[in-house]
Amino acid sequence: MKNITSIHTIDDARDGQRIDNFLFAVLKSVPKSLIYRLLRTGKIRVNGKRVKQTYRLQEDDEVNIPAIDVSESSVPTINDAVKNQLNSAILYEDEHILAINKPAGLAVHPGSRVPYGVIEVLRAIRPQASFLELGHRLDRETSGCLLVAKNKHSLNALHDLLRNSDWNNKDLKKSYLVLVKGEWDLGEKIVNTPLQSKGSNSEVDDQKNAWKDALTIFKPIEYFKGFTLLNAQIKTGRTHQIRLHAAHIGFPVVGDSKHGDFAFNRECRKLGFKRMFLHAAEISFQFPNQGKRITITAPMDDELKAFIEGLD
Repeated sequence: MKNITSIHTIDDARDGQRIDNFLFAVLKSVPKSLIYRLLRTGKIRVNGKRVKQTYRLQEDDEVNIPAIDVSESSVPTINDAVKNQLNSAILYEDEHILAINKPAGLAVHPGSRVPYGVIEVLRAIRPQASFLELGHRLDRETSGCLLVAKNKHSLNALHDLLRNSDWNNKDLKKSYLVLVKGEWDLGEKIVNTPLQSKGSNSEVDDQKNAWKDALTIFKPIEYFKGFTLLNAQIKTGRTHQIRLHAAHIGFPVVGDSKHGDFAFNRECRKLGFKRMFLHAAEISFQFPNQGKRITITAPMDDELKAFIEGLD
């Protein structure tokens, strides 16, 4: 067993960060459920007062964390192979951000059955880094470009770009490679169909009633017998957006276990392909008041390349 106890004075790099996210970063070996319980019971305090998990820290706040008994077994073990894989997947880095070519199967966040995610692995690789936070998200089975902020200013800038995105905004572009079932006959297709908010009964709604706007533009790249490789560009970043839009227009994503064609997926597994074919191929953006535009391209991994080559 070990005791964890600390008092943290918040600097400008953490200004505006939620208290729960701050605690996740500081108390890496403490289960999230315990952190939330300590917040609910007021054992973790800011400036001597109770705060909710949604409280946003301010510069010079004093966070008081009591002694916590933590079993060493609760610390997730990240093997060297995973760390080496992610370290070699870094595509770009400067003083503000780093970009990785996220492998399929690696979650961005830990969960009940997932002991660690991308950030936990990066922090294990770079224990000296004072700030590493996700700029956006990718589904666990989606591979490709993922941005990580190295300071609070960059994190806010990335979130602003994502939040203010629309199809006419040239500051941010995200492109995906997606293999779908069927031989595409729609040319360049814009899908502007709203997607559900949490708790809705359906997933796609052409009537746009109390749902979130979502826009995807699909362009065919290469045709195969029974398949088409598409480029998909999105401006909105809704959950499962490309997968839902592709299925909605009759061309489900190959290997999509939630929104796809399950019988077709079984046939693909017989061909040796056992994952979803969705890859974040490129992201291009420009921070406000900066002249440099950054474009990052993530090559497809060997598994995706091999399956495509086998379709020729």
